[in-house]
Amino acid sequence: MKRDPVCNMDVGEYGAITVECDGLLYYFCSEGCKEKFLKEKACKTPRTSYDLIIIGGGPAGLTAAVYASTLKMEALLITKELGGQAIDSAKIENYMGFDFITGPELIEKFQQQLVRSHYIDHLMSEVEKIEPAEDGLNITTSKLTKYFTRSLIIATGMTRRKLNVEGEERLQRRGIFYGNIQDISFVQGEDVAVVGGGNSALQVVENLHSVAKKIYLISDFKLTADPVIIERVSRFENLTKYEGFKIVEFSGESALSGIAVRKKAEEKTVKLPVKGVFIAIGLQPNSSLVSHLVRLNEKGEIIIQNDCSTSYPGIFASGDVTNAFGKRIVIASGEGAKAALAARQYILNKGKGGKV
Repeated sequence: MKRDPVCNMDVGEYGAITVECDGLLYYFCSEGCKEKFLKEKACKTPRTSYDLIIIGGGPAGLTAAVYASTLKMEALLITKELGGQAIDSAKIENYMGFDFITGPELIEKFQQQLVRSHYIDHLMSEVEKIEPAEDGLNITTSKLTKYFTRSLIIATGMTRRKLNVEGEERLQRRGIFYGNIQDISFVQGEDVAVVGGGNSALQVVENLHSVAKKIYLISDFKLTADPVIIERVSRFENLTKYEGFKIVEFSGESALSGIAVRKKAEEKTVKLPVKGVFIAIGLQPNSSLVSHLVRLNEKGEIIIQNDCSTSYPGIFASGDVTNAFGKRIVIASGEGAKAALAARQYILNKGKGGKV
């Protein structure tokens, strides 16, 4: 793999767009990044001011970026990675145009649409600070690059809650996973544990029951999933429920080899020799970047109006980070489109002219 020098995206050597410059061969994800590279190579002044910056590379952010392109906005997409939670979705049903598609397949189509058909400037980086500025906002990335924008869309989504048990961080993707994993052959014929008592956790159990040898379902409290799902998984002969238990230890060096669980308010622990643990205990919105600027609800979600505007003029939000009803990929995509349209209208209403 090579890295695009403009946006930091990983690109394969085969089929990549290339250009030779000063005796070196450079690889690009798109013609747009190549042209930007050559332009900045000549003038030595990379662009740092935009009409719109979009933060987040999930369905909401990518859709907002595509719409910003079609609206001919001077826009920049900044994201740490492409896909968001959708990348972990093993099965997406009834997304318009598809009866069935996996998360990675859908995100690949989004990415191709962005970098091939509807290019806007994009950067693979983390945003560390957002500050008010005259007529807009200043954005600082983890590379300490600063950008100015007249409007902003926050599409940072949600992250899965963690147990905060020792060994959890070290063994991530080495036996500890959040939600489903794409390659379930990792636990083929092995004993596994699923943590959580809601619909998401029990859906993981359903996906694993024909693959894993034994499944241990561990929940702090009584199961809270829909009764029909609880009834369905309770018929699985390879399922053992540990209701009222919590994980207190993860074992293993290079990979997970087992866990210890303890019944709440008791001292005795039970060792379970599992090779995989799937944690599905809920999500938390990634709203901390703008928590000092916009109003949040009691869940930490950004409060938005029906045009995706927030309490701060010029800041819009879309997708799972907001209080919009329905945490679904198709809803996040629609909200991303709406946020881009609203941001453009905001710029036009300010009457500053420019290319929008």
